[in-house]
Amino acid sequence: MNRILKRALADIRDNGFLNAITVATIALAILISSAFGLFFINASRLMTLWQQGVRVMVYLQPEFADAAVEDLRSRLEKLPAVGKAVFISKDDGMARLKKQLKHQLSLLSNLKANPLPHAFEVQLRPAVRDWEEVADLAAAIQKLAGVAEVEYGQGWLDRFAAILRLFKLAGFGMCALFFIATVFIVANTTRLVLYSRREEIEIMRLVGASEGFIRMPLYLEGILQGAIGGAAGLAGLLAGHLYLSAQIDPGLLPSQFEVRFFPPALIAAILGGSMLAGCLGSLLSLRQQLKT
Repeated sequence: MNRILKRALADIRDNGFLNAITVATIALAILISSAFGLFFINASRLMTLWQQGVRVMVYLQPEFADAAVEDLRSRLEKLPAVGKAVFISKDDGMARLKKQLKHQLSLLSNLKANPLPHAFEVQLRPAVRDWEEVADLAAAIQKLAGVAEVEYGQGWLDRFAAILRLFKLAGFGMCALFFIATVFIVANTTRLVLYSRREEIEIMRLVGASEGFIRMPLYLEGILQGAIGGAAGLAGLLAGHLYLSAQIDPGLLPSQFEVRFFPPALIAAILGGSMLAGCLGSLLSLRQQLKT
């Protein structure tokens, strides 16, 4: 095994520029495809948190009487999916808005009257996680007397989910494309190594060397190329992840959300896939070249 490893390392050293190009290409492929995967994983977690924390906002008609607040609250809380209904007066709503826009209060300075309606913030029961249940609840609330509009963020969440599905498909497509490209790049590198060693291989065959004895260093070379390229790509992704995580304003994300890197098992799977691509590239080239 030591001889095979030394032979593989010698081939990498003797063809340093060619191997450097191969490793850099593999690293770039891993970096781009893994970046898609990392975005999808974190965005999916964020989507789940948003869904778990969904609130249904019930906006009341302008002529809604203050005396009817408790009656409407009672009717809302009797609905099966509702856990609690919190009344928000128009004055409370304006106070919340000013707090949210504390650095842009000039936007509200020209208002002569409070344009906000009275509203209820409806908190759902923990068991409600299906969007169809939320949609049915919104439809039931909309039918209640005094309700002007029901909003629960379905529009933008659906659009965000559609973007996630698009990224997922694009990520799978790019992973497949880069995997195939890596196989052929390693195959071409192995082919050139074989060409540079053609006389040595012919002599080894003449003295009775087995095919396995000839092939194993080249297989190992492809695996090493895949491992080094995969590790370099993941290292670049980790550096980018740490930099971007430090730039994100925590106030823009839910308090319990943390941007995470790949878990160890997935890192091992990515490295394994990269090494597999290198091995397949060597196998493809050897099957074609050693026959001749």
